[in-house]
Amino acid sequence: MARPMPPASMLDCSEFSDFGIRLTPATEVWEWLQNQILADTGSIHNEDHAHLLDADIQVMWASSAFTKKGRTVVGQAEQVAFRAGGWQKARMEQQMFDWFGEVPAYIITLAADYCAQCSDADFCALVEHELYHIAHATDKYGQPAFTKDGAPKLEMRGHDVEEFVGVVRRYGASHDVQALVDAANSPAEVGKLNISRACGTCLLKSA
Repeated sequence: MARPMPPASMLDCSEFSDFGIRLTPATEVWEWLQNQILADTGSIHNEDHAHLLDADIQVMWASSAFTKKGRTVVGQAEQVAFRAGGWQKARMEQQMFDWFGEVPAYIITLAADYCAQCSDADFCALVEHELYHIAHATDKYGQPAFTKDGAPKLEMRGHDVEEFVGVVRRYGASHDVQALVDAANSPAEVGKLNISRACGTCLLKSA
């Protein structure tokens, strides 16, 4: 099944040059993710995301990437939270209802200009990167946590490995870094990766 592509209107800068970056729902992307990655019948199914199959997630296209701290951001996952009250909160909630018919728990935003020209492997790596940020929460014993209704409890999570090359070069790989090295030395399960981008989720958290 072909991957979803951004609508042509999102790539036509002349349509919204006065507004800067524009956003629009990408419901077709979430449907594709559910069918191809989350479902066990998907062509590139990944069991690591099983907890997200029925999750309250929406996806959006942004007309272009943005730059922060000198790095270009082409994807971002975030937990929806309104840090305002009164009319400000009402305005933000209304925008969500206008877009999705609800206020979702999580939103993944993808840069349309990047996704329109990247390879299939790069696109899949990008969307899976954002999915990995929405993790299955654990209880105090380190076991997967569930709601009263039996649904997986979700939480935002950072990267598995955060280390400096110099530290690894001088002192060797920690357990987490070694796991990444082992994965890198194994044949790719899906395809070759050629992507250079910042993680909008982590930049957002560090702001």
